[in-house]
Amino acid sequence: MHTSDSTLGDRPRRSIRELPDELISQIAAGEVVERPASVVRELVDNALDAGASHISVRLAAGGVRLISIEDDGAGIPPEELPIALKRHATSKIANLLELESVGTMGFRGEALAAINSIAETTLLSRSGAQPNAYFLDGRTGELRPGARGIGTTVEVKELFFSVPARRKFLKTDATELAHCIESVRRHALARPDVAFTIWHDGKLIEQWRSHPGPDGLAQRLGDVLGEDFLAGSVAVDHQYGAVRVTGRAGVPDISRSRPDQQFAYVNGRFVRDKVITHAARSAYEDVLHGQRQPVYALYVSVEPARVDVNVHPTKIEVRFRDSREVHQAVRHAVENALAAPRAGQTAPAGADGTLAATLPLGSGSATTAWNAAPTEPPSSSYFRPLQPSFARQASMDLRTSGQHAVEELKALWAPAPASATAAARESGSDSSLESLPTAQTAPLSTPDANGEAHDWPLGRAIAQLHGVYILAENHAGLIVVDMHAAHERIVYERLKHQLDGARISSQPLLIPATFAATPHEVATAEACTTVLERLGLEISPFSPKTLAVRAVPTSLASGDAVELARSVLAELAQHDASTVVERAQHELLATMACHGAVRANRRLTHEEMNALLRQMEATDRSDQCNHGRPTWRQLTMRELDGLFMRGR
Repeated sequence: MHTSDSTLGDRPRRSIRELPDELISQIAAGEVVERPASVVRELVDNALDAGASHISVRLAAGGVRLISIEDDGAGIPPEELPIALKRHATSKIANLLELESVGTMGFRGEALAAINSIAETTLLSRSGAQPNAYFLDGRTGELRPGARGIGTTVEVKELFFSVPARRKFLKTDATELAHCIESVRRHALARPDVAFTIWHDGKLIEQWRSHPGPDGLAQRLGDVLGEDFLAGSVAVDHQYGAVRVTGRAGVPDISRSRPDQQFAYVNGRFVRDKVITHAARSAYEDVLHGQRQPVYALYVSVEPARVDVNVHPTKIEVRFRDSREVHQAVRHAVENALAAPRAGQTAPAGADGTLAATLPLGSGSATTAWNAAPTEPPSSSYFRPLQPSFARQASMDLRTSGQHAVEELKALWAPAPASATAAARESGSDSSLESLPTAQTAPLSTPDANGEAHDWPLGRAIAQLHGVYILAENHAGLIVVDMHAAHERIVYERLKHQLDGARISSQPLLIPATFAATPHEVATAEACTTVLERLGLEISPFSPKTLAVRAVPTSLASGDAVELARSVLAELAQHDASTVVERAQHELLATMACHGAVRANRRLTHEEMNALLRQMEATDRSDQCNHGRPTWRQLTMRELDGLFMRGR
């Protein structure tokens, strides 16, 4: 080690000089080209910018031996072909103003030059004004006539032949091929109007036909991600300020153990962005179980001037001018899409017991047949609506015991009339279920004012199993409901609704909680005083390196004030800090709802069971309990027939 230091000290000083163009190209190649998939991404970007309607990708040895991208775009005039291989040569932008509002996939002008410096690159292109195509050899610069239709073919052979050390870091051919396919798949999900084909060693391995028109995206999502994703997802379409979010979000039932099916696009460009990922994950907090990962394909549209795409050489990262606006847009878009109950998104079954049709996913409860017509409201013998004011709950001291919290929760509901309570005791039900509404035992279909029958999505209760599950019959077959989980979600959503309408009141601390803060935390606290006050927090500098928490939200007064302050400041620096306060409050409400919900081994009457089913149909996110577990399952007649081998 001492010898090495002396060697470095004895090294003569070199003068500052410009690097050779070849070395500059090699450095740029190291930034742009990581593996064959990087080349595929860059060349497909160029093909899309050229207006191609069909792109063919041909690979050999996982893209190491050959990458050929053929398109039917506008083509390149012969006089521009040699310029295309030069560094910082592009037709996408011409000045700084165009760079700040770039709308094309490529714009840096480095990809072809970087690829040409580490591989044998050839171009064959024909524009509409030329009678024939022209061929350009990237190594020699030779330009000669060629034959092909209008469009461009770029061939890249022997990747990293000039830098063998880089080639040693490549994985097996199968691994590199998988990365190339994933790169094309990301493009395919963004452009359903373009057809894509992938060939490997002469064999067709993927083909996605073009789907122009308004339904093209849904068809392409089904082709690329599978029909299971299409059937297990809901449509997303939300406008928030200047940001619009569309696409599809997978329901919690199809969540995965890995985040390998999360696709986010900004103005048609696939990105890995922490703001979007965090917003989408926060939208799933109430409905996803454990460490499961959501599945989604989200498309964010924002003015090009409000997003900076010139952040990373691979253009996979972006920076938003207003990241909080984008965060709120994505979060609310996914939340709203997942909120509608999915209890009846399938039409009544046919005579053979199979589902006759499927309604459009994401259509919402306002357009479903079972609540389009006015029906007789459930009887209010056991239940009265929540009081309009949530002030009592918001100011409840959380330092009380769990049982006191349950009593406070029950106090939000008016007591049942004595006659109803007596009837409940006689029927064997528990008096603590006064928060459940009652309804007459409903038939499978309930007539409206015109005498037409409409089906209840969760059907009619027929039995209670071991005091845990409710068995209900609908036209599709059998519904099994976890009554505690379902009622827990109903109570939880009502408490959240009341909390949303209440102002977050703050409670001053008798002794301010101080903590050593980083300079970043101090700067955030000083710059965001107004936002913190809206969240019920008062955080002020106590010294140059210390912050003092002087007030916290009343409903969180018993919590750790320092931990809450640190979490809010961390979120506020990058995202919307209100999610931290909401999350803490929702954890409290979830605990209260769990204690206040109907317990297992409690006998319910048919009226109470039917009332619970009707409430599930009208409650947001009723398909999952507060912890993300499912609250009900459907067994179709076909599945039941299969258990008993009927029809075989």
